[in-house]
Amino acid sequence: MTPKGSHWLWSWCFAIPTAAKSPDAAAKFALWATSKEYIALAAADSGWATVPPGTRKSTYTNSDYLKTAPFAPIALKAMQTADPTDPCLHPVPYQGIQFVEIPEFQSFGTVVGQSIAGALAGNMSVDQALQAGQAATLRAVKQAGYVR
Repeated sequence: MTPKGSHWLWSWCFAIPTAAKSPDAAAKFALWATSKEYIALAAADSGWATVPPGTRKSTYTNSDYLKTAPFAPIALKAMQTADPTDPCLHPVPYQGIQFVEIPEFQSFGTVVGQSIAGALAGNMSVDQALQAGQAATLRAVKQAGYVR
């Protein structure tokens, strides 16, 4: 195990494409969706444990959140220690933590996530889940021409 690891932060951010038709509206949405007001609204609607993690530092000091989200200290530490300029145990020729900028990447996450969920539900072993994710990923990158 390495203290660096992936920290899985790629999904904790917003991006506004340069070709967005309404970048100002998108920026307003991002501000609202990460505001204290939205976090309080989400907590009131679905409970503190379900509020979007990683959007506000203040969430990690909220006693109601900390009481119902035992994973909060782990998530906060992951965010505080992630270093996209030095993400791996050994040096690598790229920057980034856990995101590969190719169109197929989202499907990898879905397939691997479903396999892990299957292992957690007891429908397959961890080794089977990892093999299924690897097989699906390898098949997709071969079909896209990234690997021959």
